[in-house]
Amino acid sequence: MSTDIHTAFVTGATGLLGNNLVRALREQGIQVKALTRSLRKGLQQFGTLDGIELVEGDMTDVATFAPALRGCDIVFHAAAFFRENYSGGRHRDALHRINVDGTRQLLEQAYVAGVRRFIQTSSIAVLHGEPGTLIDETHTRVLDDADDYYRSKILADDVVMQFLARHDGMLASFVLPGWMWGPADLGPTSSGQLALDLAQGRLPGLVPGSFSVVDARDVAQAHIAAAYKGRRGERYLAAGRHMTMQELIPLLSRAAGVTAPTRKVPAPLLYALACLQEIYSRLSGKPVLLSLSTVRLMLNEADRSHFDHRKSERELGLRFRPLEETLNDTLDWYRQHGWLPAS
Repeated sequence: MSTDIHTAFVTGATGLLGNNLVRALREQGIQVKALTRSLRKGLQQFGTLDGIELVEGDMTDVATFAPALRGCDIVFHAAAFFRENYSGGRHRDALHRINVDGTRQLLEQAYVAGVRRFIQTSSIAVLHGEPGTLIDETHTRVLDDADDYYRSKILADDVVMQFLARHDGMLASFVLPGWMWGPADLGPTSSGQLALDLAQGRLPGLVPGSFSVVDARDVAQAHIAAAYKGRRGERYLAAGRHMTMQELIPLLSRAAGVTAPTRKVPAPLLYALACLQEIYSRLSGKPVLLSLSTVRLMLNEADRSHFDHRKSERELGLRFRPLEETLNDTLDWYRQHGWLPAS
């Protein structure tokens, strides 16, 4: 199979990972068909950036944008539904319809269109280990130990593996990101929301838990490396740096130029705050930092964010930029685009 990539199709193209992946592909001279749910948002994200064709469509109805898959050498599937993480509530049906059924339909339509390479944006959600242990790509999480979002990502990966078992001609690999940060987070995602809340003095204190923090631009590079070097059916971690919130917040505070909160928020108060924020999100339609799902996740996954990147370093040449650079660039982007006052 040829390794030349002239045109790539990117789902979730206006998201934090997707837009940085689109830009990274363009830097390598690759033409991009960028799937966006609205042309307005696509123009907001990319403006008149050369070499990008905006494709309006939705993962709930892949057939409507399937003709745009023709002529593409590869699909980068970066779209995913994770609304419960920033608005609360239960969304199992939507998670399955978009993350699982949508992935199946995308694979089928891509194959019919002649695409034979596929990079699945998976997640550290599909992995699990004991607290404090070093987790690699073989530490598979079982469905009984997964919340609704984690469950949808496990099932989506299963869809890809089942497709590979039936289609010898398809080459697919998986990239497993951690908690992504970086510029152009229009959502914003939970990382962007945390940066904004801290900079604007809305962070109530330090929450428990540990995380694996990674720059979305590094994850984008991992996707591109997997396209050229990834082995069929293999997983590649791009989880980033293990950190507690007590370590992350002082770094973020310095980048924001504000005083870091030092008070630890106890779990019962976290649940109460999450309930209030979910109500606010439902009334306003705006994303929030804490949902009940987020609180449960932080407590359940505490100290389960030590990941072993040796496979990705060896096979993909994966490297991570300094976290301070990521945090500075994230906040600078918000300042330059009017989300925060200029420093």
